[in-house]
Amino acid sequence: MQHRIARQSAHGQGGLPVDDGAGLSAELAAVVAGARRRALRDGDRQIDTAHLLHSLLESDPEARVAVGDAPQLARLLGYLVQRSIGYGLRWQSGVEDSGAIAVVPDPALYGGEAKDSGGWSPVAAAAMVDARRRARQRGETRAGGTDLLAALVVDPESRAVVVLERAGVPARDLRARIEARTGECAGEGEAAC
Repeated sequence: MQHRIARQSAHGQGGLPVDDGAGLSAELAAVVAGARRRALRDGDRQIDTAHLLHSLLESDPEARVAVGDAPQLARLLGYLVQRSIGYGLRWQSGVEDSGAIAVVPDPALYGGEAKDSGGWSPVAAAAMVDARRRARQRGETRAGGTDLLAALVVDPESRAVVVLERAGVPARDLRARIEARTGECAGEGEAAC
C-alpha cells in the first residue's frame, strides 16, 4: 500500500524547504511528526496548516495559552477534531495554496538543506520557514511553538486561519498577542509595534 503523502523533493509541489528537524526545538520537531501522522491517518494529500495547528495545540502548553481562554480552546479543538473525522474532506482533493504566498524562498537562505518534503502544502512549508525566521530574529537557533503559531496565522486564507476563525479565535488578534509577548513587530511592511 502506498501512502498518499508521497516523499517529494523540496523543489516539488509544496516541498518543505529544509530538513524537517533543522532549526526546530525538540518540541516543535514532535509537532511536525504529529502533523505528518495526522495527515497520513486522515488520508490527506499533504501536511497543511490545520494539521500543524492541531498537532501544536495538542502538545504545546504555550500555544494553548496564546489561543485564549478555555472555552475558545475547547471550540477550536472541537473544530480540529471535526476536520479530522470528515469536516476537511473537501480539502483532501486540493493543495493548500491561497495564492497569497507566491514562492517558497530558497532553502539555502534558511540554514538548511533541501531534503525530503514529506508532502507539505506550500502554505505550511512557508509557515515553517517563517517560524525559523522569527526565532532567528530573537537570536534563538531553534523555532518553538509560539513561533509556529504566529507563522500559521500570517496567510489569512490558510486552513489554520479558516479553522481559527470558525472557532471564534480571530487570527489577527492571536498574532498580535503572540507578537506582543515575544516583542516582535508584525510582518515586513506593517506599522511598528
